[in-house]
Amino acid sequence: MRATESLLKVFQSRKMAALLLLGFSSGLPYALTDDAFRAWMTKAQLDLSTIGLLGLINLPYSLKFLWAPFIDRFVPPFLGRRRGWMVITQVGLLLAILLISAQMASLIALPVTERSGALGALTITALAIAFLSATQDIVIDAYRTDVLEERELGAGAGIWTAGYRAALILTGVIGFNLADRISWHWVYALMAILMAVGIFTATWSPEPVRPATPPETLDRAVIGPFLEFFRRLGWQQVVLTLIFIILYRLGDAMVSKMAVPFLGGKGLGFSDADIGNVRQGLGLFATIVGTLTGGAILSQIGINRSLWIFGFLQAVSNLGYYALAIAGKNLYWLIAAINVENFCGGLGTAAFLGFLMSLCNPSFSATQFALFSSLFAVGRDLLASPAAGEIAQRLQQYVPTQPALSEMIYLAGSDRKGWPLFFLITLIAAIPGLLLLPFFAPWNTKHDANLDDG
Repeated sequence: MRATESLLKVFQSRKMAALLLLGFSSGLPYALTDDAFRAWMTKAQLDLSTIGLLGLINLPYSLKFLWAPFIDRFVPPFLGRRRGWMVITQVGLLLAILLISAQMASLIALPVTERSGALGALTITALAIAFLSATQDIVIDAYRTDVLEERELGAGAGIWTAGYRAALILTGVIGFNLADRISWHWVYALMAILMAVGIFTATWSPEPVRPATPPETLDRAVIGPFLEFFRRLGWQQVVLTLIFIILYRLGDAMVSKMAVPFLGGKGLGFSDADIGNVRQGLGLFATIVGTLTGGAILSQIGINRSLWIFGFLQAVSNLGYYALAIAGKNLYWLIAAINVENFCGGLGTAAFLGFLMSLCNPSFSATQFALFSSLFAVGRDLLASPAAGEIAQRLQQYVPTQPALSEMIYLAGSDRKGWPLFFLITLIAAIPGLLLLPFFAPWNTKHDANLDDG
């Protein structure tokens, strides 16, 4: 009973309310440079090569560790080291999103043949949005790491992710529906106004109880985070930790990259509406519930055991897609598979974020967390995406020689051939990350980041 009351106090704190709204502020601009931007480009009748090339505007999210040291080193003259930078980036985002809204309206007014040539200024604005959004993420990630106590890491990770996913739902469901009625440039204008939520939250958020001293020089801000990390853990532990960050969610990422092709025309043949409503609607809601549940459990059992339990559940949940591949096109199986996988993925997210935050030294939290999240992006985008695509393509062409294999896990001769085996392979891909857990997250040992003041 006492543990439950303590947990409720954690979730009801002012800092948790702030993290929920800051998560929303992080998710909103990312969505506007991702699916929503591609939807607008399609509506503007831009050619496919242009649409593909403009996908590079999200590159700042993968490179944000390069300028994170500046965020650690320099302190704005108002609201402190973290909240000051939040307000700067959020005001910049509000203005940039309003600007791109006006540019979209102007471009749509041009004849179709002249639209590609008018993209220069709009592309620069879109890139500015991605840069400011990635910088906002650096600051909010650092603030979340600095403000949370050890017992609050799980709850904080879950609350922040819930806000982030809520923003994705808002732009993915409400935004797409509004675009059919009022056009995309008005949707962007509305979303720009919603960035005021972040500005208000940054001014209202509590300061860390023990704010760390920023690095004295830019050289120390650049080199210090890496030297401190190696000195604290030792090079062998650092190497294992960095490999683990890349591999821990590899199987889950492979499923995510191939889920839409499997569910759509290259697999089961579900309609775009079914995929959008279930995967983007119910699925994102299941992720929110999973992260909140995972955060609550992590606060009780600790980071180490959460990494074990949630990592195992995250891997096994891929079997839901395997079962769907065997069952065929069935809406109820679709709902079950996506909800189970997203819920367990949410559990894994809570443990993983808690683990990454525990690795950061408050003096360098912006740079260190940016580096860790960039390494996770390596596993998700550079390993999982091409590997998943290549494996799925080869399995489409493979002809098994054993009838039992054909019937049980391959389904040769059907429209679903190869997909059951693919999802079993994603389960195997999750194993290396789990095998690294005994080296730095022993089951019976309390997680200890061994932080110093840098």
